[in-house]
Amino acid sequence: MFTNRIDAGIQLAEKLKAYKDKENVVILAIPRGGLPLGAIVAKSLNAKLDVALSKKIGHPFNKEFAIGAVSLNNIVLDDNIEISIGYIEKEKKRLREILKKRKAQYYRNRSPIALKDKIVIIIDDGIATGNTIRVTAQLVHDRKPEKIVIAIPVAPKSTVQKLNAASYIDEVVCLETPFNFQAVGQFYMDFDQVSDEEAIKILEKFNS
Repeated sequence: MFTNRIDAGIQLAEKLKAYKDKENVVILAIPRGGLPLGAIVAKSLNAKLDVALSKKIGHPFNKEFAIGAVSLNNIVLDDNIEISIGYIEKEKKRLREILKKRKAQYYRNRSPIALKDKIVIIIDDGIATGNTIRVTAQLVHDRKPEKIVIAIPVAPKSTVQKLNAASYIDEVVCLETPFNFQAVGQFYMDFDQVSDEEAIKILEKFNS
């Protein structure tokens, strides 16, 4: 049980200290809940901080189940799911409009960090199925980083195994793999929603 995202970020930073003071490390936080942890880890490791601007494509009958993801430039789809092209195209267009707005918000005063040849540590406050972070890692992989590390405080054991099996993920750091996993929030005493405004403030304060 974590007290809050700050507590989880401090514990995660301790596990990642092998990456401290390496010049080419970039912490890539998944908005919005990943930002409080990402800022703590980036500060502790003396690394750069940025955000992963991607959105999951939900299954038409279960929006929480990711069947792929889009960024502003790429799209990744699960090979094993048969969904109509029309649905995919409609979702891609809708999600990219959201991402354009989010990019305008998050990058008011700066540009995204180039990830080529970087050690990219993708951070979130916890994962359930892992589909969103997995496809985010695929999108990052297309940008030719030196290494991709997934770092999360909590996830089901089966999800961690799936991430470890992915050819485009080099390392998975997960603090807790509880047996009775239902939702990320059950492992935090305080798990309030993080707003876009709060997440942007964290990012801008870190990079000021």
